[in-house]
Amino acid sequence: MSTIVPPAAPRATSEPRFERLRVLLRSPTFVVGVLIVAWWIGCAIAGPWFVPVDPYASDPLNSLLPPDHAHWFGTDQLGRDVFSRVIVGARDILTIAPLATLLGTVSGTALGLVVGYFDGWVDNVVGRAIDAVLALPLVIVALLALAAVGASNFTVILVIGITFAPITARTVRAAVFAERHLDYVAAAQLRGERAPYIMFAEILPNVLPPIVVEATVRLGYAIFAVATLSFLGFGIQPPSADWGLALSESYTLMAGGAWWTVVFAAGAIATLVVGVNLIADGVQGVLDR
Repeated sequence: MSTIVPPAAPRATSEPRFERLRVLLRSPTFVVGVLIVAWWIGCAIAGPWFVPVDPYASDPLNSLLPPDHAHWFGTDQLGRDVFSRVIVGARDILTIAPLATLLGTVSGTALGLVVGYFDGWVDNVVGRAIDAVLALPLVIVALLALAAVGASNFTVILVIGITFAPITARTVRAAVFAERHLDYVAAAQLRGERAPYIMFAEILPNVLPPIVVEATVRLGYAIFAVATLSFLGFGIQPPSADWGLALSESYTLMAGGAWWTVVFAAGAIATLVVGVNLIADGVQGVLDR
């Protein structure tokens, strides 16, 4: 007589999900991070409709004006309003960075699940390839790739996403190693479930917490990567009001005293990254409970 193996019961968590959400919403770190990121998301969505001056309109007669009541953040070397450009500049970076993070997280998660579940020669071959890629500096790899295929928003998303995939894969691989020999996985194997079902329906839900934290952390790195590539001329291209591009166009003006052309764009990048990292810290603190 064949033995019938009952479906594995869901694994118990340390506390109900709604309780974790309640704790998360009471975390000052998380709330402050959400407020900062929400501000910049609002600027990215509605910025073009409430900025006081057209961010792309040049006025050479009023170039490099310091901050005053007419131009809150001053004007740049072309007479464009810096405040308007900082507000509108959130759109490109908050489009490219999340999409690149999503691409890297999805592809890295799939790769990590396969490597962690099958182990053996698959882990030896793919794992060594991942280690080799991780040994290379992100910016150098991205610059080489963009120099080969050309700079555009799509290629920046593709390059950053593919570069982040091995990092996520390593995190997921480690989490899968801790799960693959547990009872619920053995029960699914005895029921005759196929490997893709076990990986994505059984194991994946139980390794989501580290994936969520990793994705949030990667988003902060992606924002820096997009800004860096734009600064070096391989990312977002003119006439965009992107913050990294603004730094590239204006950093030499600091020597002449036009600090406002650089400080506000740099501050925008810094506050957005800080906000994302605060969210990541808050989420990790709750998931580690």
